[in-house]
Amino acid sequence: MFEASFHNTETRRLWQTEQWQPKRIMADFWRFDPMTTRLMFEDLFNETKVVDGRISRFLFGCDTLLRDYKKAHSTSIVNNHDHADFQMIALYLAFRYPESYAPYDFNIFQQAMTYWGAKDIPQSHDLVRYFKVLQTLRTFLDKDPEVRPLLQAHLHPKKHFRGDTMLLVEDFCRFTASLSTENMGKKGLK
Repeated sequence: MFEASFHNTETRRLWQTEQWQPKRIMADFWRFDPMTTRLMFEDLFNETKVVDGRISRFLFGCDTLLRDYKKAHSTSIVNNHDHADFQMIALYLAFRYPESYAPYDFNIFQQAMTYWGAKDIPQSHDLVRYFKVLQTLRTFLDKDPEVRPLLQAHLHPKKHFRGDTMLLVEDFCRFTASLSTENMGKKGLK
């Protein structure tokens, strides 16, 4: 079921690149210790608990599973579970609760915050702050009746999720990050 959930050739870059394969590692964890892995996901998806605690416990579980996996598979070259950059954790949450969470890319978040003129630009991963910023941004975007139709205009009705989602806000964040990058290039800061 886990592997089938991520079977999509159009969006593969969200969970796999040449040097980054968290989906494959998590699938190995599912086969190695399905009970622990299931409990990790149940806790991560438990919205009655604070999100930063759920994220910390999920990372701790991944670290523990990796340690145990390496002991049981001494010839394995796996040295990292690829979840410490929070991209996959955000993706798991976004898939489960698309109305509350969105995919995460630290560099995009940092560039967008720069473009928006934030006084406290994040210097390290802060997934909880990212989610809060997106929720705030969503409030502003929802107040402008022209924005949502413009953001949805480029979505294909048969390919893209069109329900209540933070993906449109994340897309806006990516757009403004690209403006930040363009501006830095024009100023010779790139």
